[in-house]
Amino acid sequence: MNDQELIRRLCEAALLRGEFTLRSGRKSKYYLDKYLFETQPDILAALGERFGRFAKGGADGKVDRLAGAELGGIPLVTAASLATGLPTVLIRNQKKDYGTAKQLEGKLNKGDRVLIVEDIATTGGQVLEAANVIRDTGAVVVRIVAVIDRQEGARENIEKAGYAFSALFTKTDLGIND
Repeated sequence: MNDQELIRRLCEAALLRGEFTLRSGRKSKYYLDKYLFETQPDILAALGERFGRFAKGGADGKVDRLAGAELGGIPLVTAASLATGLPTVLIRNQKKDYGTAKQLEGKLNKGDRVLIVEDIATTGGQVLEAANVIRDTGAVVVRIVAVIDRQEGARENIEKAGYAFSALFTKTDLGIND
């Protein structure tokens, strides 16, 4: 699937119009429902392949692991793992209080180089929390890559926090004008 076909599929599957409140509390006249596109196998396969391009080195060098945050990042990181053969780390929103009482699931070693995949980036708050959890283990966040950047401050906030950021698409790419 080329970029234009993927953009079309993302919009068909997940672009909603109306009045919405975002996680940040801001109001919006459109909503990109990540669960509507993350449940479509053709879209997931195409996204996994694109995330794989970032994971295969390039300017960031070697990546040891892929990471995705609960809940929306889990299907994305799984698709990227299947496309690349790289193992994953799953990040819980909070440490569980039973069993192993971990916030991270999967194997993560000090010094591992990690690519975080994200669904929709608005302000970047949730993915920054995930990145900090990874950093606190002694691993290195090589880059954060979102499917869609809503262009509402995520890039600036993520880069200000010291992390590299990329987006597969922006709201502009999707033809969204607020």
